[in-house]
Order: sequence, then structure tokens, then C-alpha cells
Amino acid sequence: MPTALEPIELPGWAWERAEVRLALRARDMGAVFRYVQQYAGASQSRIATATGMTQARVNEIINGRREVSQLDVYERIADGIHMPDDARHLLGLAASREKRIGGAAFDLAAFPEVVRVYAAQNSAAAEIRQQARTAEELDVLAVRGLGLIGLNDSLLRACLPRDQGGKGLRIRVALLDPDSGALARRAAEIGESAESLASGVRLAEARLRELAGTGDIGVWRYQMLPTWRVIRTDGTMFVGAFDAGWEGHESAMYKVMATPHGPLFRGFRRMFEAVIDGARRTV
Repeated sequence: MPTALEPIELPGWAWERAEVRLALRARDMGAVFRYVQQYAGASQSRIATATGMTQARVNEIINGRREVSQLDVYERIADGIHMPDDARHLLGLAASREKRIGGAAFDLAAFPEVVRVYAAQNSAAAEIRQQARTAEELDVLAVRGLGLIGLNDSLLRACLPRDQGGKGLRIRVALLDPDSGALARRAAEIGESAESLASGVRLAEARLRELAGTGDIGVWRYQMLPTWRVIRTDGTMFVGAFDAGWEGHESAMYKVMATPHGPLFRGFRRMFEAVIDGARRTV
């Protein structure tokens, strides 16, 4: 059984959880301490020792009777529970590397937006579905979208609202225009006829139109050659690439998290908005 002096170490995946990141953004240290108890098995006494507090103070914070407001206390907490740099940034603190060198370290080591890399979509499928089931916003940038959202057994179909009593999920899907020259070029890249690829886009569009009355669902047709394949669920993105010879689901997939200073999440989100702005809405 861990002693009060044993260092506190949360598993890496715990810092990636949406509820933990939300608590950090809100500077809700009571919630953070509860997650430390849950994911590291740390007692109040162990948290107190690690953060330089009394157990009574930790108990008050956990139970909402006292708030943390001083910067030096946030720093002690972050150091005591071995908070990674990405989590420190969410809390509004400098990264540990920045503290050591006395200045900002503007590189991806200090701003780790890419928190996980998957060999292909199949490896990330369970996590993508889990994120989508609790999301308020879902954005999809694809070519035809059948494997992602257009068919009954596609990756995200089971996460979509089925009736007017749905959870209010906002869904935006951008698909390659089946009448565009870019679609013919993409079809040639993957060794498929333009007619077949265009039919797939139209089928996905039709299947999404079936759900249009159940919630906030929009479909757009864009006309540029596809490069990035994006699934965004609130503050998390799963990003792959299109290239000659492989389809999007065969690409390595990067899990990218929103951070205060990171450019990747913001850049991909800005790109999606630009695609939508220049596209024609059909659903």
C-alpha cells in the first residue's frame, strides 16, 4: 500500500481525459484532487504531503469548502502531483522546462498537443466512439464518409441522434463534391472510377439527410483535392491524411488536443471552418 511519502504519478491517459482537462481549465482543484484519488489511488494524506498542505486543507478543497487562488499554491500542486507540461498550461502555469531555463520554450515538447498516435483508424475506433458519445459538437472532414458516418455499421453512425429526443449534438460533415474535378483526380489516385467514388459520396449524403430532422445536422460539398481527414469531438481531434495509393482510414491517425498555446488544433479547426465557408451546403 502506498505511503504518504511515495510520489504521486497519474497514468498518462488520465491527463488526456476530457473531465480532467476541463477541471484544469476551470482551476477546479477540488475536482483535480478527486481525479488524483481516482486515477492514482492517492489518499488525502498522500496528496497533502506531496503538495505541502495539511490533510485538513486538502479535505476542505476536495469538498468545496475552500478554493485555491494563489499562484504559488497552484505551482506546489502541479509539482507535487507531477503534472505534465500540457496539463500545466491548461492550469495557466509555465511548463516545467520553461521554469528550468527561465523562459518560454516554444516547441512541441513544451506544448504537446499530439497526445497519441495510432497506426490506422481501426486502432483509434473505440476511443473515437467514446469521445463522440459525450460530445456536444462533431465535425467530420472526409472524402465520401461512408466508413465514418454514412452507413449503419460505420464508425460514428451509432453516435448520431436517431429521434427528436436526441442529446442536441451539432454535426457538420464536409464531403468531396461528386461533380468536381478534384473527385475525379482523387478517384484516379486510389485506383477507383470517378463514378464509383461519386456514388459513395451521394449515398453518404442521402443517409445523413435521413437524420436531418432529428437534430442539428449539416452536410457540405467542397471542391478542392482532399489532404487532411479530420474528426473533431469538442476539444479533441483525430487527424489522418489522404495521399496517392491509400485511403483516409489507412493513414496513421494523430490525436490532437486543444491547448492554450498549441497551433495544431487551432490550425486544423481554422482549416475546417475555411472549407465549410467555401463549400455548398446540401443538407
